[in-house]
Amino acid sequence: MRDMTRSEHERMRTAAALAATVLASAGALAAARATRARMRRNSAILNETLPVNSKWWRDYAKEKGTLLYVAIGDSAAQGIGASKPEHSYVGLLAERVRELTGQSVRVVNLSVSGATVALAVANQLPKFRKLKPDLVTVAIGANDIATFDAVVFEGGIREVFNALPKHAIVADLPCFYLPWNERIVAVANRIVREVAAERGLTIVPLHEVTRRRGLRGILTEFAADFFHPNDLGYRVWASAFLPAVSTSVRRRLVPSEVSVEPAPPESRESASTPE
Repeated sequence: MRDMTRSEHERMRTAAALAATVLASAGALAAARATRARMRRNSAILNETLPVNSKWWRDYAKEKGTLLYVAIGDSAAQGIGASKPEHSYVGLLAERVRELTGQSVRVVNLSVSGATVALAVANQLPKFRKLKPDLVTVAIGANDIATFDAVVFEGGIREVFNALPKHAIVADLPCFYLPWNERIVAVANRIVREVAAERGLTIVPLHEVTRRRGLRGILTEFAADFFHPNDLGYRVWASAFLPAVSTSVRRRLVPSEVSVEPAPPESRESASTPE
């Protein structure tokens, strides 16, 4: 039997390397498929909370309060991904308003999971127009990114913002992290900021606040579906709103003779940006 030539040795090494690459690719593909399957399972589990959270907010809206806080939004306002609906940013903000004013707060959360801007116009604005809120927050548009149309998006945003009182507080879209999504988010946020400025509305920098969380935020502040925030993530969202909400509440809703005490440590922790 003859010895292999150098050329044959090279071909064998190339074949071995190719086989290793194929195996590694197959392993990576299998891992990716497993990850996608796990995310689908986790999403299905979170989807089961949609009617639960919705009912919780409907029941909660029946509780009376001296002040009325109305939220317009999507599943983030519903608190999907949080351990409890009240741990959403809406719940955290409502608690802070109570602390600042010393008054009871009724919360009407008009948000609907999966809502786009167009759906907010169709389903949330008719209900909103019947109310006279003391505080309004709006965070909508994240569900528009998958099938984004700038003209349609701007038209919807104008309808929503035109229906709001001057004291309403609106957020731009959160950070989506992935470059191809972020390019679309940049266009959407430019529209949100421009229309808010035209209407004289206060805009909160939700995108910048969430973007700064970086890898730590990606790893620790999302629910099991890797889309919705978890309790820590909603604290970050609340921290984006809190400066504007606190300023508005102190200026308009706190009687001048009332001394506003700082939030107790546990409340500050619940609605502050995690370290």
